[in-house]
Order: sequence, then structure tokens, then C-alpha cells
Amino acid sequence: MISMIPITSAGSWCDVNRNNSMFNPKYKISPKLLENIKRISVLVAELNGRSFARAVLAKFERKANEISAHASTSIEGNPLPLGEVKRIIKSRPEHIRDTEREVLNYNKALEELNARFNQGGVKLDLNLILKIQEQIVDGLIAPFNLGKLRQGAVVVNDPIARKIIYIPPDHKDVARLMDDLLFFIGKNKNKVDSLVLAGVFHKQFVVIHPFMDGNGRTARLATKILLADLGIDTFNLFSFENYYNNNVGKYFGFVGERGDYYDIKDKIDYTPWLEYFTDGIIDELIRVGEELKNSAITPENILSDAQKIILNHIKENGYINDKIYSGLVKRSKPSRVNDFNKLIRLGLIERVGKGKATIYKEK
Repeated sequence: MISMIPITSAGSWCDVNRNNSMFNPKYKISPKLLENIKRISVLVAELNGRSFARAVLAKFERKANEISAHASTSIEGNPLPLGEVKRIIKSRPEHIRDTEREVLNYNKALEELNARFNQGGVKLDLNLILKIQEQIVDGLIAPFNLGKLRQGAVVVNDPIARKIIYIPPDHKDVARLMDDLLFFIGKNKNKVDSLVLAGVFHKQFVVIHPFMDGNGRTARLATKILLADLGIDTFNLFSFENYYNNNVGKYFGFVGERGDYYDIKDKIDYTPWLEYFTDGIIDELIRVGEELKNSAITPENILSDAQKIILNHIKENGYINDKIYSGLVKRSKPSRVNDFNKLIRLGLIERVGKGKATIYKEK
């Protein structure tokens, strides 16, 4: 469950004690931001309180990966439509164009992150960030820029006006600024709401622009790691990049800055971005929640009240057996066997032991 922000009340400025860190983001816990955090907490609790068949979850994870790979590369200008992205991810052709490589690289990095989440969590550090960047731009830029902080100047252009709109910090300051950002995240992990930390990280990463290429895609994948701290059991079913891709101009308007970094660095207000960022999380939670609900309503996946009793007992006590179950419901032996078998078939529980020693546990 996400924790509420303990620092200030709505509308007051937050000044997080950073000790040795030079990064001190300026934002307000505005009424809108506070309301968004509360709503997200409710939506997460609702999702975590529901059970879904393993087949349904696997289907949604594949769909989320496809949407994320399409949306995050599309934000950066990749022209491939979602249907083509799905085909490429499924077929993984041997001879590919750069646009196809972008999609496959992003999908590979995302799949590896999901696998690590499933094994018990991921720690966000500079080495992981460097690896993510190396994966998503592999084969697309010069090898000496893979997995390394930039050693040269970059600028951000307005593609429509065709002029420079933002000058990131000098490359000599990038390593220090990344250290400051990661120090801030680590120090405040249990003090500041996970949503705020993830949002601040995302924007400041874009402000620093630590790589020669792949900054946006790396920022979005790294932000997923922090969002996992929300406690969403079905985290890998979500694609918050999709919200940004629905209005790319709006996304860049909130996450980006204009001017010279050294002129604006102490004036950046993270509040509007945090409000927009949490709007996107709400939008995605609602979308996935509705789709999961609709997918779960099938004769095979609907659980009876008796079968829900099995799951609730296991959740509260760690296991159940037939003797315990027979004391909780008035059902015949064959019906009880069918109940256990259906839950096993749906991937919700597993059978452990044999004969009278048989127990059922969450899978």
C-alpha cells in the first residue's frame, strides 16, 4: 500500500532535508495532487483485492509490454503503428530496420525488468540505469555511447519551430547530478510518498539529460521501477507510457523545461508535473482495472462464493485442506474436489503433499 506524504499539508511548499545531497526539488502538495494520491491508493487496494486467472494475467502482461514498447518509442518519434509493433514483438524478425530495433530493444529491456520484479524486486541504482540505456539504444548509436553517461554537450530542439528550447547541464556535472538524484531517492524512500518520488525522479532525469541518446525511454523504464513501490501486485500489467503518448505535446510541456539549465535550475516547480504524472497513473489504473474486470467475466473464470472462501482462508492462514474446507461450507466431497481443481487449473492455488497430508496453498 502506498503511504501518504507525511511532510506537509496540502498547498504548502515541500523542502526535503537532503543533508549531503545538492538536489532539493521544489513542489507543493496541492489539493489536486493530494486527491490524486488518495484516489490511487483506493484503486490499488481494489486491484490487489481481486483474483484473476493466471492465463488472464499472462495475456495482459503481453498486452502491456506491447503497448509500452509502442507508446514509449512513439513518443520519441517512431512511426510504427501498434499493430506493426505487436507483429514485430511476436515474430522478432532477423533483418530489421532501426525503427523495428527500437521497439525490440525497449521490449527486451522491459521483459527483463518484469522478470526481475517477479523474482523479488529491483533496486534502482546507476548501474541499472546504465544497463537500461545500453539495452534500448543497442545497435542504434555509436558503441562508445552505450551504457555510459554522456561526455559531450546535447540540446533539446522544438521539432516544429526548429530551434533550441533547452540546454541541459554541462557533461562534467552529469555524474554529480545523477548521484544527487539517486541519493535523494534512496534517502527519502520511506519518508516521501512513492508517487512523488517516482514523479520527481522522472522529471529531474529529463532535466539532467544524462545520455547522448535514449534519455526519455530510459527515464520511463527507470520510473517503472520506482512505481513498483506502490505495492501493485499486478504491476507488470500497466503501461503508464500510454497516457503520455495520447498527447505527446502535453507530456513534453510538463516534463521538459525551457532555457539554460544553470539559469533555471533553482526555479523549477515540480508541482504541475506531479499533478499530470498522477493523472496518468489514475488513467492507467482505471483502464486496466476495467479491462481485467471484463476479461475475468467468463464461465471458466467466475469464482463461486465457496471457492472464494478457499482463497480467503489461504490468504489469512497460509493454507487450507479438505477437512478445514468441509467445516466452512456445506458441500459434498466431489464438489469440494472440483472447487480445489478449478482453482488449481486457474493457477490460483497449488496442491502440496498427498493423501490425508494434502494441503492447498497460494501459487
